[in-house]
Amino acid sequence: MRYKLGDFVRFVDEKLEGYVTRIIDEQMIGVTVEDDFEIPVLASKVTYVHGHGAESHDEEYVADIKVPAGEFKSKGVHIAVVADAKANALVHLYIINETSYQLLASVTTEQQKQFKGEFAGIVEPNGVAKIYSAKLSDLQLWPKFIFQVLFFTKQNQESVNPLNVSEQFKAKDFSGAKKLVPYIKQQGWMIQLDEPELIIDAEKLKESFFKPAEEKPQTVAKPVSELDLHIEKLRDDHQFLSSSEILNIQTDHFKKALDAAIVHQMPDITFIHGTGNGILKHELHKLLSKHPKVQTFMDARKEKFGYGATKVILK
Repeated sequence: MRYKLGDFVRFVDEKLEGYVTRIIDEQMIGVTVEDDFEIPVLASKVTYVHGHGAESHDEEYVADIKVPAGEFKSKGVHIAVVADAKANALVHLYIINETSYQLLASVTTEQQKQFKGEFAGIVEPNGVAKIYSAKLSDLQLWPKFIFQVLFFTKQNQESVNPLNVSEQFKAKDFSGAKKLVPYIKQQGWMIQLDEPELIIDAEKLKESFFKPAEEKPQTVAKPVSELDLHIEKLRDDHQFLSSSEILNIQTDHFKKALDAAIVHQMPDITFIHGTGNGILKHELHKLLSKHPKVQTFMDARKEKFGYGATKVILK
């Protein structure tokens, strides 16, 4: 197979172009076009687009950032997972080097005892290298990654042990909030490979067993007056959740916000649930109809929300 995941290709017989997001077999590939729709096509019916901007899969780019004299950073080797700017279904994996070391890195994947070299090269201090591309929705099909890193510097620094880290990415790795990835200047998830060693103070640990726990007063934050319950507003990992899990998360946020509104004696609160198939709206109305602190509820401003929001008037 001449193509790899993340390659940007153009269709020979049609005015379409996109990213390779699936290797089906030796003859067929899946190409995701601009509207995030994946089209199966013969590999012979597409052609590779060379030099497709600064984000092309075959390019490695390094941020030109100077390290202040006398400031040597020894920790900060990350894997960043960033969605493609044009094909949201596709994500790219990068090595992010925030250290002052020059890194000699290799990345190997393992799947069903089959090994494949994905990347080998030098990542400069404060540099970035793209190492892999795949569809985030296919996370359960991703291989295990083996990251091996050697550290080099001409400065007067002690020798550092090489990194040898195996990582099988799971949905929980992408459950946290995205952050701005250094040098790339895009939102993504960051996984640190060279986590600082955990140092345990035996005396402090011993004291903690005998010291009575201090009770902290619990405070309930005042909720916003209009709470959006769309799952993409509540969880970054929503694409990995089942329908029942999504409904449970939405109703849990609803209950907590409603209780908080009652505690703060708010006169009303609006829940944005969308129209969709009506399951969430039905569930919310069922809970509201039985709540002793709810005076009434109704469709919120139709000119703003249509029938996709419910306004709750509290007693």
